[in-house]
Amino acid sequence: MPRPPRTVLAALLALTAVTALATGDAAAAPGRPDPHRAGVGQDALPPWPAPADASAAVAAAGLEMLSAEGMVQHTHTHLDVLVDGRPVTVPASIGIDEPRRRISPLHTHDTSGVIHVESPRRAEFTLGQFMAEWQVPLGQDRIGGLHAGRGRHLTAYVNGRKAAGNPAAIVLHAHDEIALVFARDTDRGPVPKDYAWPHGL
Repeated sequence: MPRPPRTVLAALLALTAVTALATGDAAAAPGRPDPHRAGVGQDALPPWPAPADASAAVAAAGLEMLSAEGMVQHTHTHLDVLVDGRPVTVPASIGIDEPRRRISPLHTHDTSGVIHVESPRRAEFTLGQFMAEWQVPLGQDRIGGLHAGRGRHLTAYVNGRKAAGNPAAIVLHAHDEIALVFARDTDRGPVPKDYAWPHGL
């Protein structure tokens, strides 16, 4: 005797979900996030991991990969990212391709938020280049999948002072403290003004 239509539909949905999990296509399973999009790409929400292919991300940022850290220009900038008052981790190994043993002039070694600028030639490096390496889009009204509007805004600060214009254009200077703050319009929380630099940095 044939099954009622609802039973058949339920069975097909269950089979689709199981197949999706087995093949790794979680997007096909109802109610589950797609692991291939979570934390990566134009519309992702934090946290944002380091890119799987650092060399491709660095090339997209318009920078070159080096065989070793450059020492002609050697400075450090600190970056804080705050979303609704909560810190977002800046991952380790942004700009570092360990399998290929290559490294960008802009990179991170740990999750402290310190951006290392280690270049074989002098140049002006920007926050936008670093964020492109991280694959987190940054503009005047957005960071990653977070868009300003509807009572929320994005503000950039350098050493505690509000930065005008597009934050992607901020130049990375030695020992600057940069804060990207995405918050409600009514939020008046404290903004990082400086960073306790370890000896030697």
